[in-house]
Amino acid sequence: MSRNTRINALLLLAVAALAVLPLVLGLGDHKEEPFTGADAEAETAITELHPDYEPWFSPLYEPPSGEIESALFALQAALGAGVLAYYFGLRRGRRQGAARAASAAGDGEQRAAEKRSAGDTGKDGAAGADAPVPGRDA
Repeated sequence: MSRNTRINALLLLAVAALAVLPLVLGLGDHKEEPFTGADAEAETAITELHPDYEPWFSPLYEPPSGEIESALFALQAALGAGVLAYYFGLRRGRRQGAARAASAAGDGEQRAAEKRSAGDTGKDGAAGADAPVPGRDA
């Protein structure tokens, strides 16, 4: 197993453990809603500490149900993941293209240098314009 495959397998195992361990250990059993979001937790803590607290503003759009709110959140997460994947794919593609171009340019320069050093001739047997001519170029 290669090093990259091992790292990917360990990362996948860690993500699976982060998803499964809270359920297995029963970390949310003592709550009415075991796995609420951070916004709901903050709202509960604020109302317990300061019951007369008045929010500064209200939401622009209040979804009619929790399911729609979850669907909108999932859509937002999917769009963000798509933008990030596009960006990283574009960067990788540009980097690979630049490496291929540099490799092709390096190969071309190397072939030209080999031709110059070997004194290759053209199709008609004449020496190239930049090739040294024995006796004339000293």
